[in-house]
Amino acid sequence: MDFLRPTTWEEALAAKADQPEAVPIQGGTDVMVELNFDVRRPVALLDLTQVAELREWSMTGGHCRVGAAVPYTMVIEELAGPLPGLAQASRTVGSPQIRNRGSVGGNLGAASPAGDSHPPLLAAGAVVEVESRERGVRMIPAAEFYLGVKRSALEPDELIRAVHVPPATGPQYFSKVGTRNAMVIAVCSFAIALHPRERRVGTGIGSAAPTPRRALEAEELLAAELDWEAPLDPALLRRFGDLCARAAAPIDDVRGTAAYRVHAIGVMARRTLTWAWNDHLGKRAA
Repeated sequence: MDFLRPTTWEEALAAKADQPEAVPIQGGTDVMVELNFDVRRPVALLDLTQVAELREWSMTGGHCRVGAAVPYTMVIEELAGPLPGLAQASRTVGSPQIRNRGSVGGNLGAASPAGDSHPPLLAAGAVVEVESRERGVRMIPAAEFYLGVKRSALEPDELIRAVHVPPATGPQYFSKVGTRNAMVIAVCSFAIALHPRERRVGTGIGSAAPTPRRALEAEELLAAELDWEAPLDPALLRRFGDLCARAAAPIDDVRGTAAYRVHAIGVMARRTLTWAWNDHLGKRAA
């Protein structure tokens, strides 16, 4: 197994172009597990830990640009204001050691349906910045990034450089069901983001379909019927939860049954919308 260790982004792109089968590694929280359990044995590892720019974030063009190697700890400590949904999800990731090493970019690269960062990225309308040496930069909406179980829209010679997330203009919440309270892969998860200026609500479903996905019919329901100045209608809330549950397409596995996941998505959808709506009305009253 070759070990490639570029020190600049240009060197990283060149290494990936010359050896497309090389597997990128930063925190190693997913890749090392697969190596240790002999799930895969790549011909090369592309170590990105020396590429300093990947560990930086900035406000760019009205969006928060989060470098691919920005760890979850930094998201929690520095980005909870502009990106509350992503920060909430980051708090549920593994242990402190994992949060210090793991990153949103690594979560995207693994493209696991159970990745904790995916639902809030979908709900917020994030865009993934990828690049190759030959074709330059591509901007891929998060809703188009996930193609299948652990498959993404990345081409073999591309690397994830950053993710662009609009700063929150309304309340955001993330909810996760696991077999215990900490250090656990999600049985299923759900994220919601209120966008009051646009009079719409974004959603994200995790670990309840072959890919992370939005509940589009549920979003359309709220866009058509939600009164942004009034208390939440219980009947509308129930319909929203039912449509979110209907958007799921889970399987039975060792962590939970498909039926349980469908039920849990509906419950989490109703709860998170209620929490977010209470915050929204509270801010209006203030």
